[in-house]
Amino acid sequence: MHPAKSVIFFTTASGAGYGLLALLIAGNILGIMPVDFWLAFTGYAVSYVLITGGLLSSTFHLGHPERAWRALTQWRSSWLSREGVMAILTFIPTGLYALHQLFFADILQGLMGIVGVVGIISCVITVYCTAMIYASLKPIHAWSNGYVPAGYLLLALMSGLVLLNGLLAVWGGTVALLQLVTLLILGLGVAWKVAYWRFLDSSQSISTPESATGLGEFGSVKLFEAPHTEANYLMKEMGFKIARKHAAKLRLITVVAAFALPFFLILISLMMGGVLSLIAVILAVLASVVGIVAERWLFFAEARHTVGLYYGASRA
Repeated sequence: MHPAKSVIFFTTASGAGYGLLALLIAGNILGIMPVDFWLAFTGYAVSYVLITGGLLSSTFHLGHPERAWRALTQWRSSWLSREGVMAILTFIPTGLYALHQLFFADILQGLMGIVGVVGIISCVITVYCTAMIYASLKPIHAWSNGYVPAGYLLLALMSGLVLLNGLLAVWGGTVALLQLVTLLILGLGVAWKVAYWRFLDSSQSISTPESATGLGEFGSVKLFEAPHTEANYLMKEMGFKIARKHAAKLRLITVVAAFALPFFLILISLMMGGVLSLIAVILAVLASVVGIVAERWLFFAEARHTVGLYYGASRA
């Protein structure tokens, strides 16, 4: 599948934004986060900028972005519509909780705690809906599996944790518990990614040229003549190919930048203090951004649509 820049930015930015937003609320409810107005204000501002920017960028890939609002009416059957509806609804409880924490923290604490929990659940559901946009596409074997929704949720949590550690370091107060949780999630993240790649390399779609034509009993089926003399929309969007050696390099970059470097840099920050801790966490955030963008690019580039069988692909 063609890795469109707008969709890569959307999945990377909105995932990190929802992860950070949920963690800010959870950290405040549990009393883990330092009580600091500017830390909270900056955290909520960053999360909403990432979420809003990501959601807006997702419309750039549409043929008619001005009609995007109509998708909201199809929530009964469309994961894309459900994601749009949930993205809008999530602003309500999370926004109310953010305003309460920033300006009215001394009143209605019990009620707003419930509102905060609703906001956290809404963030999780929104990210899940985003994942299901892809996981529901049965013609794409690389996406139509349980690894995809699990990965989207894990990456959102992971990127949110790394960002939160960065914000805490900038405002002068890292939290050891959050750093330990971040290390755990980074470990789970790389385990998930390796397992997903193994699944991708060792399996393929049940659709083949033989099953598509019904000629499998006579032997292998190959394309005799191309159906088009030049590339068309389907070939550009769904027939994107990446060389094996390039994919291997990007996989290595993903493992190192998205998981290994943030892990060791946050570990260094945990063991050391002062300026070195701040530098380590900032580098972890930068590495994580590079790694997750590479991971998202590969997520699309390595996916094969069954329509490719019509254009000569041997497997999907």
